Amino acid sequence: MKIIKILSIVFLTSMLMTSCGIHSARVGNLNSNVTNVELSKKNFKVVDKVSGTSTATYIFGIGGHSNKALIEKAKSKMLENANLIGGARAIINLTTESHISIIYPIYFKRTITVSGHIVEFTD
Repeated sequence: MKIIKILSIVFLTSMLMTSCGIHSARVGNLNSNVTNVELSKKNFKVVDKVSGTSTATYIFGIGGHSNKALIEKAKSKMLENANLIGGARAIINLTTESHISIIYPIYFKRTITVSGHIVEFTD
């Protein structure tokens, strides 16, 4: 009986001390920005790749922002890094990646990264 009690405590302790992670990615235009671009001619070049990241931490499920708010914050940071002002540039190939770190049921950490390529249009 004593061995079962000790093994139960060791098992429960090891389950609470482990963490898991979940990762997913979505490619597409998630906030319906519409830009029509004619790509039949070679009138553009890919200049750079930009990204923005936002993170939220939840303790017992409390705290942080919603998933939509995290995506908007990451997109905002990406656009700040893009330096699109003053040129014929656009961001294409938007990718939204989500990673969740879990120490169940105590701690959740969600990280959203939005990235894309900057294209510059030439004459």
